[in-house]
Amino acid sequence: MKIITRTVWILSLVSLLTDIASEMLYPVMPLYLKSIGFSIVLIGMLEGVAEAIAGLSKGYFGRLSDHKGLRMPFVQGGYALSALSKPMMALLIAPVWIFFARTIDRLGKGLRTGARDAVLSDEATPATKGKIFGFHRSMDTVGAVIGPLLALAYLQWHPGEYKPLFIIAFAPGLLAVLCSLLLKDKKSIGHRGEMAFFSFLHYWKISPVLYKRLVIGLLVFALANSSDVFLLLKIRQSGMNDSEVITVYIFYNLIFAVCAFPIGILGDKVGLKKMFLIGLFLFVVVYSGMGFSRSRFIFYGLFFLYGVYAAATEGISKAWISNIASQKDTATAIGVYSGFQSICTMLASALAGYLWFQYGAMATFLVSAMAAGIVLIYFFLFIPAPDIGQS
Repeated sequence: MKIITRTVWILSLVSLLTDIASEMLYPVMPLYLKSIGFSIVLIGMLEGVAEAIAGLSKGYFGRLSDHKGLRMPFVQGGYALSALSKPMMALLIAPVWIFFARTIDRLGKGLRTGARDAVLSDEATPATKGKIFGFHRSMDTVGAVIGPLLALAYLQWHPGEYKPLFIIAFAPGLLAVLCSLLLKDKKSIGHRGEMAFFSFLHYWKISPVLYKRLVIGLLVFALANSSDVFLLLKIRQSGMNDSEVITVYIFYNLIFAVCAFPIGILGDKVGLKKMFLIGLFLFVVVYSGMGFSRSRFIFYGLFFLYGVYAAATEGISKAWISNIASQKDTATAIGVYSGFQSICTMLASALAGYLWFQYGAMATFLVSAMAAGIVLIYFFLFIPAPDIGQS
């Protein structure tokens, strides 16, 4: 059996192209919003509302995908909405329009996430889940390397001209949508009838006990894991200029991209739990180091470890969940987790902002490191390790 199937290749390429479009804009989004009159508070509100919508929609659309027995309409529609949102950001600068465009982008992510990950799960066996999800994360993150590089090159020639970048970002987004049209649904028996928006919450009641215990641990960790913006803000305050900060961010994504696939393969061999625990330990090391360090050389070392941490947790956690859930509920299981994770990350960022404002950067990072350490102990003691090959 060919492990990396045509479907996995196409989905991974679609994610790569979409991430090029998104990550082209990630470094300049706050700069653009400030240039059109958004305050820091309004930017925070915008991102908070967008993430909340993405979070809730992941659970709902994941459940709806399972309910209908369909994957590709959700995948293709989700990528189309995200692509469309890019030029929308440049058309008008009214706050209501900007909120609408960002909401369309995050709604697209919510629409596709559960269905896409269910497709990846269906293309793997229990013994190859780490490899498949790792390969997809690796390809996805290559886009996160290319995107900021393109943004840097553009801004070197056109400093301060942000609007055209949003139009340019539409091109890889549109190409991603066209590639997604190459994918077709396998025959599946779905259900007719309407489904309430919050019906995905019912899955929590009927889900396996191990799923509940795993997701509780993952969500508590998400509450300790705030936005990467705080890491970038720390190195900016330590003396790096804007170009150096973006370079560090690209370096982190490069390490993530290089490591995700081999770590996924290793996770299938040694066990997903062991690999995830290694990732949590690296997170504790990185955040502890960020609390104390002011050296750019140490920062590069910490961001190297942070890339390995991301590779050892992001794809691995979804592979683990997909092995616990039944095939008919895969999109729901991943959608419910991803949805609550988005909301927890939003709360974590709000908490980190408060700690930073009240007590400074060191306290912010050390609190996150200690919380992650507690989660690591919880996983070690209370989440059983599945047999290798049945992770």
